[in-house]
Amino acid sequence: MTDDLSDYFEALDATWPAASRVEAGPWLLREGRGGGKRVSAATAHGTWDEGDLSAAEDAMRLMGQAPLFMVRPEDAALDTALDRRGYERIDPVQLWSAPIELLTDLKLPRVTAFAIWEPLAIMREIWEAGGIGAERQRVMERAPAPKTGLFGRVSDKPAGAGFCAIHNGTAMVHALEIAPEHRQKGLGGWMMRCAALWAAQNGATRIAVAATEENTGANALYAALKMEVVGHYHYRILNGDCEEM
Repeated sequence: MTDDLSDYFEALDATWPAASRVEAGPWLLREGRGGGKRVSAATAHGTWDEGDLSAAEDAMRLMGQAPLFMVRPEDAALDTALDRRGYERIDPVQLWSAPIELLTDLKLPRVTAFAIWEPLAIMREIWEAGGIGAERQRVMERAPAPKTGLFGRVSDKPAGAGFCAIHNGTAMVHALEIAPEHRQKGLGGWMMRCAALWAAQNGATRIAVAATEENTGANALYAALKMEVVGHYHYRILNGDCEEM
């Protein structure tokens, strides 16, 4: 993994933080408390063996979580070992990024997108309707500043919600949700530009976002904004333990 890609993974951790993190031998274990895979997955940061894998599995079960690992580009040996142990490969993710100035060149249309913190009740309703429930919203609440919510409107109607936080100059956008009846109207692009304008005012030099490969709508949006894929990762979870995380 290049230093630059390492910075993106650090920004992911910092702007979408686990409830707790535990250094255990060659692993970083995360306690998610229902906040999703990104805040629940273990990652490797040293030399490990099969016994270390068993210990990590036991520790995650003690946390009340299914054994789950994030597999990054440098984790090929881990990927192979987990596959041998019966872990299923799930949720391949693309990391998109762009220089902040790429998305700050246009003025936002009037009453289209706003940077707001604390989130409005209607923003929470949009997230809830899109499957971003209270546990994931608590991830946003524990993220350190600078951070903001993103609120989008179409034809004077509430239509979108998102979240953005900054770590070491990287503005990470999370939980970008457009109500189904307002998709394909350009709002996602304006909300990303709103995030970039806010982030530039708060010292960010680049904007980034993670999207699963199967989220074709999101990936098409980021490509249309001329953002670039800068990295990939996926998860491995034991077969039979693939309940919603």
